[in-house]
Amino acid sequence: MTGSWKQFETEAPELAKRVHARFTAEKTHVLATLRRDGSPRVNGSEVEFRDGELLLGSMLNAVKARDLRRDGRCAIHAFPGDPENGCDAKVSGVAEELPGGGDSHLFRLALTDVVVTWVEGNSLWVETWWPDRPRVRYERPENGPALRQPL
Repeated sequence: MTGSWKQFETEAPELAKRVHARFTAEKTHVLATLRRDGSPRVNGSEVEFRDGELLLGSMLNAVKARDLRRDGRCAIHAFPGDPENGCDAKVSGVAEELPGGGDSHLFRLALTDVVVTWVEGNSLWVETWWPDRPRVRYERPENGPALRQPL
């Protein structure tokens, strides 16, 4: 099941603000695609938020564009930058090419999940969103087992 960025904003507005902030804090992020043989490939990529959608661009006929046209499954890790940025954000989904790219490719990302990780006190926190499912937050204390907290 996939969802749009707009759906994510509607279902988890506070989490969406954190993820948006991470992706707009830096220009280039890490995009993971699948090669023809199914092995992973990583590339730098820029993202754009427009009309309730998360968009990816690519130069015409770039390897990452060929990967996404063949198999749209991908993940994007926001550039980590300064450790004081507040969180680490990753989105996964299926890229769908939009028509009319001209001299470049433009893909809309249909989200399958969003994961945000941060440190608070002596605990590592992980919060995950999936379309049409309850969010889940995990706390992993420094000296203890992970604790699951449905939201």
